[in-house]
Amino acid sequence: MSAPRSFILIAILFLLWNCMGLASFIMQYLMDLNELAKTDPGGAKIFAAMPEWLWLDYAVAVLAGLGGALFLLLRKRAAVPLFLLSLIAVVVQFGYVFIATDIIAIKGVVVATAFPILIFVIAIIQWRYATTQRAKGVLR
Repeated sequence: MSAPRSFILIAILFLLWNCMGLASFIMQYLMDLNELAKTDPGGAKIFAAMPEWLWLDYAVAVLAGLGGALFLLLRKRAAVPLFLLSLIAVVVQFGYVFIATDIIAIKGVVVATAFPILIFVIAIIQWRYATTQRAKGVLR
C-alpha cells in the first residue's frame, strides 16, 4: 500500500523530534554539574543523584525513539516495537524522577511536569501512528 501524503512529513517531524532528544541526552550527560549548580542548584542536585541505570534508561528511550523514527521513514515494521520500547523507557524514566526525587518541590508542579508530559504524549502518538500505519499495510 502506498503511504498517505502526510506520511513522509510526519516521519520527518518524528525524526527531528528524536534528534532533539538525542542532543538533549548528550548535553545533559556531559554537562558540568558545578556550572549548573550556579544557576540551578536544585536541578544539579537531581542530576547528580541520577543512578547509572536511569541514564541507561534515558539512552534507551532516546535511541529507541530515534530508531523508530528512522524505521518509520523507511516504512519498516520495526518502527512499532522501537516506539513502544521508547514509550516504556520514558515511563520508567519519569516515573523514577517523580517518585524518587523531590523535583516537584524544587521546581514546582508546572515546571517539573510540563515537558515530561509533552514527551510522554508524543511518545504515545509516535507508537500509535506507527501501529496504525502497520495495520494499514504502509509499513513492511
